[in-house]
Amino acid sequence: MTKSTEATDSALSEQESEVWRELGRLVHALPRLLEEDMLQATPLPLTEFSVLSVLNDAPGHRLRMSEIAVRTGLTPSRITRLVTALTAKSLVDKERDSNDGRGNVTVLTAAGLSCWESARTAHQASARRRFLDHLPEGSAPVLADALRAVTAQLIPDRSSTADQERA
Repeated sequence: MTKSTEATDSALSEQESEVWRELGRLVHALPRLLEEDMLQATPLPLTEFSVLSVLNDAPGHRLRMSEIAVRTGLTPSRITRLVTALTAKSLVDKERDSNDGRGNVTVLTAAGLSCWESARTAHQASARRRFLDHLPEGSAPVLADALRAVTAQLIPDRSSTADQERA
């Protein structure tokens, strides 16, 4: 394949260009809007809420930091900084991993659970107001399937990461 053929083959159709532009606008605007809403309603930034959320959903409210990174889509270095901040606020603790004594797990504390529960209502209201209420009727399942398909290609599978950490 020549460069000119590659360029022609990789050119976006009009519909693809529109999807890509709108996704770009959403990717840049939505986190900012959700963050504004969270900080007006709670003292918890959106990224900290995301970490508490994945810990809340995890068995025993505990995960390795690498798994938190996979589940949130944030970088491992960002997770390290967030866990340090959350530890300073007594919302999480670090403990030795009982499956692998060489590693640590991050554990949601009772204070962290209470903080997450308080912030959850504000987050859900913001998600609904800023995004979900604007979806066309019946489109949520189709959108969820499309997002899952893209995410599966871009972000490592959660179960394979968890399996690797247990091994």
